[in-house]
Amino acid sequence: MKEIMLATDFSERSDRALRRATLLARQFGVALNIIHVVDDDQPKRIIDAERDTATELLRELQNTVQTVDGIECQTRVVLADPFAGIVRTVEEMSPDLLVIGAHRRRALRDVFVGTTAERTIRSVTCPVLMVNAPPTGPYHHVMLTSDLSDGAKGTVNACAALGIAQWGDISILHVFNAPATRLAMGHTLPIDDREDYLKEERKQATRDLTEFVKASNWRSLRQILREGLHGTAEEILRATDAEKVDLIMVGTHGRSSLAKFFLGSVAGAVLRKAECDVLAIPPACAD
Repeated sequence: MKEIMLATDFSERSDRALRRATLLARQFGVALNIIHVVDDDQPKRIIDAERDTATELLRELQNTVQTVDGIECQTRVVLADPFAGIVRTVEEMSPDLLVIGAHRRRALRDVFVGTTAERTIRSVTCPVLMVNAPPTGPYHHVMLTSDLSDGAKGTVNACAALGIAQWGDISILHVFNAPATRLAMGHTLPIDDREDYLKEERKQATRDLTEFVKASNWRSLRQILREGLHGTAEEILRATDAEKVDLIMVGTHGRSSLAKFFLGSVAGAVLRKAECDVLAIPPACAD
């Protein structure tokens, strides 16, 4: 990792993201670029006032990051639609990682238009780190998640290449499904048959996960299996709490034709509900 970009709106959420971005920049010894987007769909006098205020605030942030944290820092004010401005600047500057604050949890808005995080991840070509928790130091437990698809292999390897998980414990979670238990007549299976079936499904999932890890760029990962009793996203969140995870990695690749659905239902749900930080790897990084 050579360059980190932070998109800030100067909110408390962005303050957390700034602290995490600063910690990562120090850990990797890389430069930090901070951008703020001023919505240009406003009267000119408002645009000018917001641009001047943002420029001054960014100047103060730059001074603090350079003098207090000892990190090379550049700043930029971008005039554009907030979402489009972030995407365009990422395209221009090609950072290795984009750091953003947690989205505002507004249920109805999220349902109809998606969160800024999701829209950004759909469009940028670099990993995106959404910071939810107050940073206190390096990540202690990073949990990768995978559906074991071909696209997921690239996602897991992209996370390895990024190096963000190298300072703490690392595990990989696979949520497997046992389809027969969800069929209309699944409840009629004798208890012994049901247990035998689940045991075989778990054994197969264990073999698949082991082979997946062997084929990846990771050589030592603690493997975690959970049956998808409550849905994949919910099982990821439950495992996060149970394993005391402070960073979840999710890919936006699903199983081939389900890629868009996967982002909408699994990665999207994790992004909306997770209390810890989430690292999202877009398809462009996993190819």
